[in-house]
Amino acid sequence: MIAGFDFSLLAYDSPGWGKALLVGALQSVKLAAGGYALGIVIGTVGAACKLYGSSILKDLAEIYTTVIRAVPELVLMLLFYYAGTDLISRLMVSLGYERVDVNGLLAGILVLGAVMGGYATEVLRGAIRAVPHGQIEAARAFGMSPLMVFRRVTLPAMIPHALPGMANLWMIVTKDTALLAVIGFSELTLVTRQAASATRAYFLFFLAAGALYLVLTLTSNIILRLVERRSRRGLAPAAG
Repeated sequence: MIAGFDFSLLAYDSPGWGKALLVGALQSVKLAAGGYALGIVIGTVGAACKLYGSSILKDLAEIYTTVIRAVPELVLMLLFYYAGTDLISRLMVSLGYERVDVNGLLAGILVLGAVMGGYATEVLRGAIRAVPHGQIEAARAFGMSPLMVFRRVTLPAMIPHALPGMANLWMIVTKDTALLAVIGFSELTLVTRQAASATRAYFLFFLAAGALYLVLTLTSNIILRLVERRSRRGLAPAAG
């Protein structure tokens, strides 16, 4: 025990809670990675709808991003989780199947992805618009199909513009995994709360959880900076 802290409570083996905290941290990383990947997919579709879609698709994408940015994340997560899982079960029953229990990890990824997709839509839309139009026109003049233009010209050129915003979204989604504790997902925050309640060592465990989140953030920062530096190879440095 050091300065009032009983660090034996953080031991990896029982009766310590170290293993439970690490498993919770790993669960948080899984949720963040899955939600982030899904958010990129949704954001790509949303950006395409806003830039190239029909008037109906543009309006739907605008409504989606407006709702996502206007309503607090916790409210959206509660809405998507309870209403979404209920709608899926009702749909399965209407099709003649039994009600399904959505896997906790999958449900968490879907909820995070739906929330992150709204922000990713705007980041990717801005990155696409930052690509010089002359490059796209030149690719079309060479007879490239729209898909080939996107894959060979737009996508490589937009990545440097999108990375800062997408890196920020990764930081946001890793922290938003803590909100899923409210709906009972066994991630780092929920495990920390359970450990603190069982041992009454609230300060110790929440300090440990903060340290784990900090390690995740610092590691992510290093990786994201390397990726951003690599994506900007050959580009002129920014002014100033």
